[in-house]
Amino acid sequence: MIGYTMVGTADLRRAERFYDPVMALIGQERCYCDEQVSSWGRKDDDKAPRFFACHPFDGKAASVGNGAMTAFLVESAEVIDRLFETAMARGGSEEGKPGFRPQYGDGFYAAYVRDPDGNKLAFVCYDAREVESPS
Repeated sequence: MIGYTMVGTADLRRAERFYDPVMALIGQERCYCDEQVSSWGRKDDDKAPRFFACHPFDGKAASVGNGAMTAFLVESAEVIDRLFETAMARGGSEEGKPGFRPQYGDGFYAAYVRDPDGNKLAFVCYDAREVESPS
């Protein structure tokens, strides 16, 4: 259903420094970049959804929409924890620490961040399991 998602940035190189390690953790690589835009996805599948950060094409300043968010489906709670830490280390800001959100369903584990431009992102796993501590 989704072909691609695009978010605006005021500083494309800063966006690349933020998104390169985040996308690597979820198995996405940088597919394309020029002075206007960078994209991440799968180089071997040009029909798979991609994520873009770009300078707005109309030349106006990038702005963030309240209520807009891109959610990335992730394989486990452990990966979400690492994504959250990576986002924080790369200039992101916290919008919801990693944890279970039982109000959204059993096993729903998520973290919410904003990139350095203020775009809101979610990292979600629908079937995360509690990690048992060793006895």
